[in-house]
Amino acid sequence: MEELFEYSESKKEIPLELVPLAERIRAKHISDVVGQEHLTGDGKIIDGMIKNRTVYSIILWGPPGSGKTTLAKIIAAETGSAFYQISAVSSGVKDLREIIAKAASAARKGHGSVLFIDEIHRYNKGQQDALLDSVEKGVIRLIGATTENPSFEVNSALLSRSKVLKLNLLSEEALGVILEKALKSDPILNGADVTVSDDAKKVLIESGGGDARKMLNTLELAVELSGKDKDILIGHDELKKALTDSRKKYDKTGDYHYDIISAFIKSLRGSDPDAAVYYLARMLDAGEKPEFIARRLIVFASEDVGNASPNGLVMAQACFDAVHVIGMPEARIILAQATTYLASQPKSNASYMALAKASEAVEKEGDTAEVPLHLRNAPTKMMKEFGYGKEYRYPHDFDGHFVDEDYLPETLKGKQFYFPTDEGLEKQIKDRLSSKWKGKKKY
Repeated sequence: MEELFEYSESKKEIPLELVPLAERIRAKHISDVVGQEHLTGDGKIIDGMIKNRTVYSIILWGPPGSGKTTLAKIIAAETGSAFYQISAVSSGVKDLREIIAKAASAARKGHGSVLFIDEIHRYNKGQQDALLDSVEKGVIRLIGATTENPSFEVNSALLSRSKVLKLNLLSEEALGVILEKALKSDPILNGADVTVSDDAKKVLIESGGGDARKMLNTLELAVELSGKDKDILIGHDELKKALTDSRKKYDKTGDYHYDIISAFIKSLRGSDPDAAVYYLARMLDAGEKPEFIARRLIVFASEDVGNASPNGLVMAQACFDAVHVIGMPEARIILAQATTYLASQPKSNASYMALAKASEAVEKEGDTAEVPLHLRNAPTKMMKEFGYGKEYRYPHDFDGHFVDEDYLPETLKGKQFYFPTDEGLEKQIKDRLSSKWKGKKKY
């Protein structure tokens, strides 16, 4: 079970210089929280819980560094509830039972308790089931935090007893507010007279990618790498050192996590099975959930392999199903097979790009692009009289099961969205379409 600490000027259970910057400037009141106003604003759900001093069980679903832990602590503090925090990575049913026993004792005296479980999606069904009775009876108010879709990762019984609140990726404006707060209010940065150039601030905010903790960790590392105790100026060079520093480690909840998964996907896209399986090994060694990796493989199979090798999607889905059933450690073998297979396949993003082009057309045309009358369904006599379905030619009635027909709305005639490549099986698709449309489309 994790030991908690609360930093204050009068009591330092951990020396201040050892407390991470992100923790030192963590918001203490709901009014200090930025970037989640749809939940914390006046009259919104979390604001209402605090004003009414009523806590009910919730699942906070959002990206790393968006404020899940901060909100959980504030809800407990501002409703006068006891606060217990554990991580699903390092705790088990025994830890849960100990906390539930303490909470039950407090409940008998009229005191409420909040149990915050970080990475709740990493609990198995048995561990999640151990919470059900206490949540249902109100012994504890559960606040779970997850970066994964709760619909897939939290069992339905627990979901039915909780409300899912989705946190947004922090905007650059919100990150800017947090950065200024760190520079102005943090005693260590103030004591070292740290100054950050305007250009460096922009880089910090952009490199955070919506993750406040990542941005603050980078700033803290840049200060450390400056090698100075006072009058520290953080500019482009100092940030570059911090952003590429080899001491950054894989973190399943943020920071290097997304660097590694990015390298994994880009290695797959680059048809390098050796690099891809290396980054797979890095993720597995760090304890990454195998289902997370398998889901990324499914997306990759459609986005980057596509119709050049349609079996890639079949392989990826089979991988996910098998991983889910088999579990670790054997799931490693299944992931390795799918990874090396997908990395070795011909690549095409033509279907992905076709959707992007079609979406642009939809956004531009809105609902004004009328479906041609001959393509409309005509279930009634009146609709037939209006011309619905008139002169539609059924392709199966023609040689080659094809007819040269106009299917797009009038305003979009001649538009082409899908441009198949010459890679793998997609070349066969390209050749077939080219022979059918005979130059009418640019295949």
